Amino acid sequence: MARSLALELAPEGIRVNCVAPGYVRTPMLEQAAAVIGAEAMRRVEEMHPLGFGEARDVAQAIGFLLSDASRWITGSTLAVDGGYTAH
Repeated sequence: MARSLALELAPEGIRVNCVAPGYVRTPMLEQAAAVIGAEAMRRVEEMHPLGFGEARDVAQAIGFLLSDASRWITGSTLAVDGGYTAH
């Protein structure tokens, strides 16, 4: 969808990108840990080479995409997942 919109809106100077976050330390992740248990959550975190992220990690990636530093990026999906998709 982002790639299609990026092509449609590029003539208007509008960039369209996606952010695909991995596991981020939030109250929702804490609830998941309570359900699946500490050991299972530890195994999930081990699958992320840089460990779980913080909300600011995702926010900073979005800030980059909103800034002029990314003025030539459109139709992309940025994985912000601590290396999970590098496997």
